[in-house]
Amino acid sequence: MSKTPFIIGIAGGTGSGKSTFTNRLKDIFKDQVTVLYYDNYYKAHNDLPFEERKKINYDHPDAFETELLLEHLKMLKAGKSIECPVYDYKQHNRTDEVTIVEPRDIILLEGILVLADSRLRDQMDIKIFVEADADERILRRVVRDVKERGRDIDNIVEQYLTTVKPMHYLYVEPTRVYADLVINSGMNDMALDVMATKINSLIECKN
Repeated sequence: MSKTPFIIGIAGGTGSGKSTFTNRLKDIFKDQVTVLYYDNYYKAHNDLPFEERKKINYDHPDAFETELLLEHLKMLKAGKSIECPVYDYKQHNRTDEVTIVEPRDIILLEGILVLADSRLRDQMDIKIFVEADADERILRRVVRDVKERGRDIDNIVEQYLTTVKPMHYLYVEPTRVYADLVINSGMNDMALDVMATKINSLIECKN
């Protein structure tokens, strides 16, 4: 890595397609980009039993250990590798494992609230907001949480109504105004082409 990394923030509501968009970019550029998922920076709650952890508001900015993420971004920008925490959605808690993340010229930072903290926004060179119809988002969340995270329908519905939905309108949707680019769904091929072209030019400039 030759110069300071170029950081792209990718935000949006649950089920909007931000992870899909992020992963499509990752598939194109492979090891030329580093991906950080804000979800891995959920605070550890080893002091709480499982039933209590299930009730935590995970869609509030205070649910994240943002200071650790900021420190890790600082290290990556300095050309140092980091030990990224690993979050277990089935246990509603951070694991004891870490993933070694190497610095790259391009860093993709993805999560529902990556645009909510001004300190994170200040680190970004491009800010993207992925949006989708609310009905589509909840349906995608249900399918994902059942198939990938071992959740039951009752728990998903309760969590969505008590925290996910109200927090979306309170904290997630308002961050749309900070975005340099707003796209509808992660399968937007035109937006993918635009960002791929931009990233290509950035990589060429750095090499």
